[in-house]
Amino acid sequence: MRLLVVEDEEDLVDALRVGLVRAGYAVDVAYDAPTADEKLKVNAYDLVLLDLNLPGGDGFELCRAVRRGEGGGQVRILMVTARDRLDDRVKGLDEGADDYLVKPFAFPELLARVRALLRRDTAGGTAVLEVGDLRLDTARVEAYRGGRPLSLTPKEFGVLHYLMTRPGHVVSTEELLEHVWDEHTDPFTNTVRVTVGTLRRKLAGEGDSLIETVISRGYRLRGAT
Repeated sequence: MRLLVVEDEEDLVDALRVGLVRAGYAVDVAYDAPTADEKLKVNAYDLVLLDLNLPGGDGFELCRAVRRGEGGGQVRILMVTARDRLDDRVKGLDEGADDYLVKPFAFPELLARVRALLRRDTAGGTAVLEVGDLRLDTARVEAYRGGRPLSLTPKEFGVLHYLMTRPGHVVSTEELLEHVWDEHTDPFTNTVRVTVGTLRRKLAGEGDSLIETVISRGYRLRGAT
């Protein structure tokens, strides 16, 4: 999943980026409102961590713009701010935020809120995805096939997670780049092909291949048996 952190405190941004990347997320950063607005219009994000006090704009305004459909109206928004007054929390949720977290916060709580928001549109809100005999636990970051644990890299886990939310559908290389990798990835790289290849080998059972390559279109996760 691909996240955008909109925050002007560089130390906090660095800490968030390190922690979120270690948790397996692709992370882009914007230090001001205009940059965030531009990135939201160009890239497909799954979730935005949004501060309210920003150079060049206001977090409430940016949230309203997103909910109007500018830059993807369906992206989930977690406001992360030092504003702890009740009216600010109410306003943030009324303006379209999905959740509101007050600074200072414990990183495990932020991570839990991120996971909860990201799974709202999949598997009925559960942390566990199942396709055939594949099982993915997003809370524990664990994957299994037929009860056998799979040792996956963060990118392999991210690719499998994305494919499991769309079983039977063709997912393009560009779509995987947008949701699993960050903005610094070379769009002409073969990293997606390499990652899918290693993931396919790790998923392999008795000579089967759960990930099908659809020539000139992308990849499709077949119903595992």
